[in-house]
Amino acid sequence: MAILEVENLSVSFKRYTRGFKQVKSNVISSLSVEVEEGEIMAIVGASGSGKSLLAQAILGILPRNAIVSGGIKYGGEVLTPPRQRALCGREIALVPQSVNSLDPLMRVGEQVRTSVKSGNAAAAQKEVFERYHLDANVEKMYPFQLSGGMARRVLISTAMVSGARVIIADEPTPGLDERSVAEALKHLREFADSRCAVLLITHDIESALKIADRIAVFYAGTTVEISPVENFRGNGEELWHPFSKALWRALPQNGFVPIPGSQPHPDDLPSGCLFAPRCGMASAECGEALPDMRKLRNGSVRCIHAT
Repeated sequence: MAILEVENLSVSFKRYTRGFKQVKSNVISSLSVEVEEGEIMAIVGASGSGKSLLAQAILGILPRNAIVSGGIKYGGEVLTPPRQRALCGREIALVPQSVNSLDPLMRVGEQVRTSVKSGNAAAAQKEVFERYHLDANVEKMYPFQLSGGMARRVLISTAMVSGARVIIADEPTPGLDERSVAEALKHLREFADSRCAVLLITHDIESALKIADRIAVFYAGTTVEISPVENFRGNGEELWHPFSKALWRALPQNGFVPIPGSQPHPDDLPSGCLFAPRCGMASAECGEALPDMRKLRNGSVRCIHAT
């Protein structure tokens, strides 16, 4: 059963150019993804593809000039702004990308304890710090006294003690040593195995493959493919979308084959398929309209040529 459902989400921003002319930038278009109980859904894609904006839309923390359409549901019910405010930090927890999210005026141990909703907060904080190899004296430190890796472990600790049913982990492993990366991934997997859900936003496909159940590939603000993790292997022959295949083959261990061209800017999106200008399979039909996501075997894809 899906805990979190995003259906045809579109996000644009109003801004002004020279001469106070108002323009609208479409940064997310017809994006759909869902996360089920007991599942880790990894979101991968290039910078600027809409991964972090998706997290902000779910949590209701987009900038005030954002225009949002489409639907987001939690537990089968629409996530209205009041419901987002009520659930954020309680049933839906965020591991943010920036370590600057920590309160600079509060000791980090106290920050973690405020996220504990039931039971002994001090004991929960002590246990999670031990789990992430944070010494006992760290709880009395302020954020500016932490290294980048320590601060990231504190952020992960805050989400882990919250008792949330959904964790959105936005690039949770940069700055961590190899052991801490393994620990963070392990505990995200344990969280999912307890019948909760994890939305893992990452550039690190290799780490995602170790713990994810499915992987959603984003391009230029939309979902182009959602596939089970086992499809990401070999030369990418079991992947369906041309961008997914190209992204997989661009990894150093898979040939390091570059993708010609670049991801389009939100102010200059092509008509039709957003990947068509870079795609060797593109036809005239690809330029007519953005393809719908359609089911294909054990996943879904946004490409008229995928079989």
